[in-house]
Amino acid sequence: MEYLTTAEFSKIWKISQRRVAIYCKEGRIHGAILKGKIWLIPRDTKKPEDPRKSKRDG
Repeated sequence: MEYLTTAEFSKIWKISQRRVAIYCKEGRIHGAILKGKIWLIPRDTKKPEDPRKSKRDG
């Protein structure tokens, strides 16, 4: 399995590196592992929904 870092995913997903790290820390990215201070994320991972963006009813 090939892994990418938070920096690489931040470019792919067009969000900050910190936001990707937060997703990892919260367990929202399945298969992400912490190696020292670096999060390693499986290459085929899909971007989770941003919990700060809530859908409003009508």
